[in-house]
Amino acid sequence: MFKKILIANRGDIAVRVIRAAAEMKIATVAVYSQADSEALHVRLADEAVCIGPPASKDSYLNAPNILSAAMITGCDAIHPGIGFMAEQAAFAEACAAVGIKFIGPSPSAIEKMGDKIAAKNTMRQASVPVVPGTEGAVQDDMEAAKVSHQIGFPVKIKASAGGGGRGIRTVHNEEELGRTLKLAQAEAEASFGNPDVYIEKHIDQMRHIEVQVLGDEHGNVLHLGERDCSIQTARHQKIIEECRAPNLEDKLRRRICEAAVRAAKAVGYANAGTVEFILAPNGEFYFMEMNTRLQIEHCVTEEVTGLDLVKWQIKIASGQKLDFRQGQVEWNGHAIEARVTARDPERDFAPCAGQISSLHLPGGPGVRVDTQVFCGAEIPPYYDPMIAKIIVKDVNRPAAIAKMQRALAETQIHGIQTDLPFLRKIIANAYFRRGDLSTNFLAQRMGE
Repeated sequence: MFKKILIANRGDIAVRVIRAAAEMKIATVAVYSQADSEALHVRLADEAVCIGPPASKDSYLNAPNILSAAMITGCDAIHPGIGFMAEQAAFAEACAAVGIKFIGPSPSAIEKMGDKIAAKNTMRQASVPVVPGTEGAVQDDMEAAKVSHQIGFPVKIKASAGGGGRGIRTVHNEEELGRTLKLAQAEAEASFGNPDVYIEKHIDQMRHIEVQVLGDEHGNVLHLGERDCSIQTARHQKIIEECRAPNLEDKLRRRICEAAVRAAKAVGYANAGTVEFILAPNGEFYFMEMNTRLQIEHCVTEEVTGLDLVKWQIKIASGQKLDFRQGQVEWNGHAIEARVTARDPERDFAPCAGQISSLHLPGGPGVRVDTQVFCGAEIPPYYDPMIAKIIVKDVNRPAAIAKMQRALAETQIHGIQTDLPFLRKIIANAYFRRGDLSTNFLAQRMGE
């Protein structure tokens, strides 16, 4: 087992990893930017090292500084958390080069799944359904028009190197196609350093279903069930997540989860990961992408399965085998997560930096709060404006919804703009309560 782990991240996920490591009697090192010198993860870790100015590119994306901090403090492993370095194959390779274990999948698995075009081709070979569309990057307007007419409008143009809901544009007719293609390629180049885009069929009224997978370095891979993440903004940023997905027939649930395991095995996956699917209204499902890291919404899976995913990440990276089989995984009750952020839904979810002047977070049986904030904490303008994840669990979905309503009503945050009132409206919405979900939910149901 590792003696000391550096957490190459910030916010609630850094706090989450520090707490798991402390329970495993593993020392921790936090890294922080100048903007985060008073952050909670800095206070909780055994040691802390400043790695640069506030901008992410100079600090949390500064691989040489992170590796130097790990070597200077004598760390034998690095946990990348969520975002930043978590899906950087080059960083995982750099860790190995200096004899530090990267707590995540292999660089080859990250690379295979990081390129969305290559990932879709790998899934085809593994008999995992993929959305109809191009098998490679679209080169010009003529090819884009030909493919779009073959699969039928509307279509989506996606960045091959995209992720996190970014680099996606919907096209409704041929008149929009040429201009949107050029914009998408420019956006992909600017955001991801790769201009390649591909086209796939746009599926209306779809649900976003993802499956948590866990694999060890001895070839064992299993799933921990699925989550519904359909409640999201127009920019594909998730707001509410649930485990397990409501209104899903057991046979379809099983088929989706089995496809996720095939997907993970196809790339020799080891550690925690998420296979994401589109679920069409007719019951057909398609591979969307694989996130080769922990997800923000991993908490709802933990609550329902009773498994600590961060501890399992660390155990797997240290060489341990999974000590349970697929048939031994149990799902008890229903869990819901609401992301409380410093965003203004009235201004297209624009981020709102500032200082929290007063704070009250919920509690009680079945209520969990993952956060890095405290009274007086700053929400800096440089990073994702997450404040807290409120997670509830109860015996079934109606009881979990009632508990979430109570938890959100208790939550009080002052000094900055938040999306709390909007979250309360979602949970109270009649369509949400009966599980009538789709990625169009906010546009179609919240106005009513």
